[in-house]
Amino acid sequence: MIPFLGKKFKSIAMGLTMAILFFSCKDNYKRAGQEKIPLVYPIGIAEDFTATYTEARQKVETEDSVGTRVIAVLKSRLLKDYTNLEFPYQTLPDSLLIDVFNENGQKSVIKADYGIIYSATNVIDLQGNVVIESHDGKKLEAPQLYWDQDTDWIFTQEKFKFTNPEDGTVMDGEGMDFKKDLSFFKAHKTYGLMTIKEEPND
Repeated sequence: MIPFLGKKFKSIAMGLTMAILFFSCKDNYKRAGQEKIPLVYPIGIAEDFTATYTEARQKVETEDSVGTRVIAVLKSRLLKDYTNLEFPYQTLPDSLLIDVFNENGQKSVIKADYGIIYSATNVIDLQGNVVIESHDGKKLEAPQLYWDQDTDWIFTQEKFKFTNPEDGTVMDGEGMDFKKDLSFFKAHKTYGLMTIKEEPND
């Protein structure tokens, strides 16, 4: 009986010792090389800058600007250029203002707190208090918008507020896509109060 109890206590003591050793082990390994998070630095930084984007009406063979027109003017306090990376992009971390001109020279204005320009996909990610005001007074407000420059299409899945002074409507919703000049607008989901201007009876 006594030898049996001794073996039992030995096995319990051995199990406890192994458990203590197992739980007392710490990962003191200092990570380096590929395991370390790489530091990313911009290839260039611009402060208080204005960038003017132009488009040629026809094939340009000289440096003459007669055949070109201004399509957008971007202003920001800061730009960080990461176009040296495998997936190139530029950030506008300190607010931005974009004046966009249509073929008739009419100006629409885009404002945001933060922007990311993805060079590979030609998409701009606008974030924070995004406001678009068209030349005819339409106004769109949202926390985030994506602007596909190749198709001139803007879209989001976030909440938005759209004010149209032409018909006196105010629309709240979630998720939408539209043409840059707000000539076509499609809301995915609308809710809340919608004010509709009534026409007087003849």
